[in-house]
Amino acid sequence: MCLSEAISEWRGVLGHEQVLDGQAAQTAYGTDASGLERRLVAALRVSDSALLPEVMRVAGRHGVPVYPISTGRNWGYGTALPVRDGCALIDLRGMSRILDFDAELGVVTLEPGVTQQMLADFLDAGRHPFLVPVTGAGPQCSLVGNALERGYGVTPYVDHFGAVSDLEAVLADGSIYRTALRECGGDDLARLFKWGLGPYSAGLFTQSGFGIVTRMSIALARRPECVKVCLFSLRDDALLEPAVERIRTVLSRLPGVVGAINLMNRHRVLAMSAPYPADRLDADGMIPESVIAELGRQYQIFPWTGFGTLYGTRKVVGAAQKEIRRALGDVASRMLFLSPSDARSLARLARWLPGKAGRRLANTVQTLALSLELVAGRPNETALPLCYWRNPEPPKGSWRDPAADGCGLLWYAPLVPMRAADVRAYVDMVKRVTVAHRIEPLITFTSISDKLFDSTVPLIFERGDLTAVQSAEACYQDLLESGRGVGCFPYRVGINTMSKLAELSVDSKRFHARLRDAFDPQRLLSPGRYE
Repeated sequence: MCLSEAISEWRGVLGHEQVLDGQAAQTAYGTDASGLERRLVAALRVSDSALLPEVMRVAGRHGVPVYPISTGRNWGYGTALPVRDGCALIDLRGMSRILDFDAELGVVTLEPGVTQQMLADFLDAGRHPFLVPVTGAGPQCSLVGNALERGYGVTPYVDHFGAVSDLEAVLADGSIYRTALRECGGDDLARLFKWGLGPYSAGLFTQSGFGIVTRMSIALARRPECVKVCLFSLRDDALLEPAVERIRTVLSRLPGVVGAINLMNRHRVLAMSAPYPADRLDADGMIPESVIAELGRQYQIFPWTGFGTLYGTRKVVGAAQKEIRRALGDVASRMLFLSPSDARSLARLARWLPGKAGRRLANTVQTLALSLELVAGRPNETALPLCYWRNPEPPKGSWRDPAADGCGLLWYAPLVPMRAADVRAYVDMVKRVTVAHRIEPLITFTSISDKLFDSTVPLIFERGDLTAVQSAEACYQDLLESGRGVGCFPYRVGINTMSKLAELSVDSKRFHARLRDAFDPQRLLSPGRYE
């Protein structure tokens, strides 16, 4: 590898200021919310996709591995860091154009630097009645990056890569990948038909290092006449199993009307609503169950909180409400159906309530109002304060940046079958493992079908404490193995876990290696990514 010659040639292609050497790259990109470290050799800031083929040819001539990022805000999974040391980052956030928008059919084609907020501003400016496929990661995160990680959301198109119809990529040798339908039938048909023509190959660029995706077409859900959320609580932890069965019934009966249903344990909701009780910890540094119960009473949070989204005409949503009441009525408490405007009105009223109880209620209602804006396809930061629960420092910039602000966060995100017994075994496992590693057990289930939950467990820790960083990593690895034991495994993993996948697979590893031999024999693009 001749790094100095590669940097010199890259500067000739991109401009001197757009290529950072190792130390400058480390300063700009080396901080990770997970507490992990990687050695960067350079960073390239690319604002024009036409330059990427030559960027890759330079990398090939000098044997320098590269790692592309969209905006580098993959909080809890590695932020902007590569899987392995010795890579040059390729930062694509400067590629932020919306290349095409079909205002009639609601399909947008965009570059990897386009964020949730950019798309929201574009749709608002044109008064286009479509929803942004939001996530809890925040308004400044890439739409392309999330889709390539096969992320999920809460708006009607829950599966974000499922809404992707077409993409273009630069391969390791600088050649261009385009779908056969786009080349044979034109851009318009390619944007409208996900499966294309011939063998389906676009999916190879998700959770892989086979190419640098430079453009993507995404179908947007039309803004419905009515958006509501269903809020409910489970008064007792023993109601979890019957609630799972009823949720499965609701999802199977109301496809297309119910977007997703979330279940959050009391720990998780308190982490979003109440300050971390640092002065009330036990000898092991954990929040005692008695304190959790007391805070639950103060903030009116039961052992489990449910949050479901409904989309459709007013009549359809009204009928769905009746179905949900019938299905959940004998297990759920405090069931409410609210629209975003209802939540905003409640938030305004809550501000006038006196005393500490009033302030607590106002805080909870404001979080609720922001959550409803999120399910209505309007990006905001309502989920990001969770990352700051153990961080004594407030956000430093106008937008929250958990990595730059010193937050400690790892995500454990397994798939859990939607069976009552499987859900209970999983919950018991998570509680046992996290408490053993002195991590608070914060659990959310999000339905991705009537058969499967995606669970998210944020491992929140003090990143400035080396022991806490090590404990969080050990906790994650323990969850990974213990989760396999109860039939659950992540649908996406962070950079520190990708090598583990190779240990657990045989046939799929051989197949991926054959693809890599064909696409990238020098192992230049994202070495180690999901391998």
